Amino acid sequence: MTVMRTVLSACLSVLLALGSLPATLSSAAAQEFVDGKVESVHGDWQIRCDQPVGARDKQCAMVQNVTAEDRDNIGLSVLIVKTVDKKARIMRVLAPLGVYLMAGLGLRIDDKDIGRVGFVRCRARGCYAEVVLQDDLIGQLEGGGKALFIIYDSPEDGIGIPISLKGFKEGFDALP
Repeated sequence: MTVMRTVLSACLSVLLALGSLPATLSSAAAQEFVDGKVESVHGDWQIRCDQPVGARDKQCAMVQNVTAEDRDNIGLSVLIVKTVDKKARIMRVLAPLGVYLMAGLGLRIDDKDIGRVGFVRCRARGCYAEVVLQDDLIGQLEGGGKALFIIYDSPEDGIGIPISLKGFKEGFDALP
């Protein structure tokens, strides 16, 4: 658990250092994926594609949008993308404005604590956390049944939002 937390923190540090390199998506591009055209469905995941203004090729993301089971006004968008050079895989989570940023975003897979990462930035449509997906985390997501993302209303009030992993492997394999 401590090792995974360290890996997730290290990945976040790298992303913060890289800033606006092409390996990450702009906030506008991430929202386009959420709103983009559904190309295929794999279990509870969709492959959505859009062609951003000025881009030569369409860009695709694996997306799932969910709301908290006990608070239907609180939801998340989870996006998985592969960089154009196919060297990095990135998970970006869009949480609602008003989350307690200092607590970050927690992740559990099948009741196993994976770790916590900080939010990178907030925009008009929400706050983003992102992680470069390493092979071990991809394996946990592909082999898991349910992920639970935890956002915080306050330091003491965590809100668990379940994400189905049904179809994750098939969707990830199909993601261009």
